Amino acid sequence: MSDSILIKEEGHTAILTLNNPPANTWTEESLNYLASIVEQFNQRKDIMTLIVRSDSEKFFSAGADLNMFADGDKGNAARVGIAFGNAFEALSSFRGLTIAVINGWSMGGGLEVALACDLRVAEPQATLALPEASVGLLPCAGGTQNLTLLVGEGWAKRMILCGERVKAEKALEIGLVEALAEPGKGMEQAMEWANGVEKQSPAAVAACKRLIQQTRSAPLSEGLPKERAEFNELFDDPNQLEGVNAFLEKRKPEWKY
Repeated sequence: MSDSILIKEEGHTAILTLNNPPANTWTEESLNYLASIVEQFNQRKDIMTLIVRSDSEKFFSAGADLNMFADGDKGNAARVGIAFGNAFEALSSFRGLTIAVINGWSMGGGLEVALACDLRVAEPQATLALPEASVGLLPCAGGTQNLTLLVGEGWAKRMILCGERVKAEKALEIGLVEALAEPGKGMEQAMEWANGVEKQSPAAVAACKRLIQQTRSAPLSEGLPKERAEFNELFDDPNQLEGVNAFLEKRKPEWKY
């Protein structure tokens, strides 16, 4: 247990609140804790959505605590880099939906944790950036890869190579976030998405997410037969029968977790 991330459950949603004031910087401990939290919830079939948020009025997360790299120790840097990778890749691989509620500065590893999520909602006061190169480093927790997938090479290079900071409205325009909420209302949008997920079959959600994310690395020739295979495998899940019959009987399905 750690107080670096506070955990609260609401129905089939787990809310993870970053809690390392003043700027919610990441430490090796908090990264390892995040990885363990996600793994635990991955085993909980009743948890369909993870929401990552901050209570800070100014910061979502300022990224890595640079004190970890001040000694120039390459071995230490490698260990911390692995901790970043393990934590954020675990978040990306969560079988359900993951959402980042960006309500303030989201810098470096603070943006990378949001990039690891499936969806992002930003409030107008948010600023997003990957400024690692300005201190002689680079985004090592998925930043170069995930940002490019979302916004294309041009904007990725503007943000990473030129150090350009993006405000929330521009982030929505370029596809870096999926929604813009009024100040203090980001969680409402996140919960709206989470409530939508609860209406879907848990097994179908997991299968669909695997197929969508497969498009990042596999060609269409692999994705199409995999789609049909995943479709057939859903017939081994009791929720397939429940979902179809609930529709035919004009009632809400009662999913089994």
